[in-house]
Amino acid sequence: MKIVVLMKEVPDTYGERTLNLETGLLERAAGDPVLDEITERALEVALTHRSADPDTEVVLLAAGPDGTMPATLRKGLAMGADRAVHICDPAMLGADTTLTAEVLAAAIRSIGFDLVIAGNISTDGGAGVLPSMLAELLGVPGITYLSAVELTAETVAGTRNLETESTQVQAPLPAVISITEALPDARFPNFKGIMAAKKKPFDTLTLADLGLTVDDEANRSIILSVAQRPARAAGIRIEDEGDAGRQIADFLAENQLIKGH
Repeated sequence: MKIVVLMKEVPDTYGERTLNLETGLLERAAGDPVLDEITERALEVALTHRSADPDTEVVLLAAGPDGTMPATLRKGLAMGADRAVHICDPAMLGADTTLTAEVLAAAIRSIGFDLVIAGNISTDGGAGVLPSMLAELLGVPGITYLSAVELTAETVAGTRNLETESTQVQAPLPAVISITEALPDARFPNFKGIMAAKKKPFDTLTLADLGLTVDDEANRSIILSVAQRPARAAGIRIEDEGDAGRQIADFLAENQLIKGH
């Protein structure tokens, strides 16, 4: 079995994240780059299955600029993935989800796959639509937001949590799934894994390598405007002189948070 795990490099979630007010793009250099935690959990799902089925090959796939990305992906290799593929092309700067999905789908077809595992939502963009887009482009079943995963040679199944209930879902392979933070934390790379990662295959591809070209109309969505978030205003302070309850009720009613009284 071949499992492709989608990885993403994001600014450290514990640091401050800002947008470039001229381009509308995330200022990625403003924080330390790390693997998105949800993608590490996706990798853990793949590695756990490989422990039960040693014939499984786990391939990391990421798209993003050069620089720190190769080193970031090496962490996934150190955790235990077999090889990594990095799509790096200046034409993808500012790519929206539709363009990103088309590029990743082309790469996945080139790699070959039985299962694609992604996180349910990234911590930088937060769109949460990429796994479904990939399933559509690849023409395979897609199951999203899994909090538990069961994988056999022919099917993938799991638990999908909704707001009011949980459902059990199943699809034949090949398929695309996304997982939630309910899945276990990723394992830590050990020294042996870190040393082995240096020798594992690492391919860097351009759009031309995938037979793709990008023009000025490639992005289907654009940012019309972006502005700094206003500073948080000071709240209203209520001094209790016996009528604090009435003042709070009046404030809530004025802001239509409760019905008037």
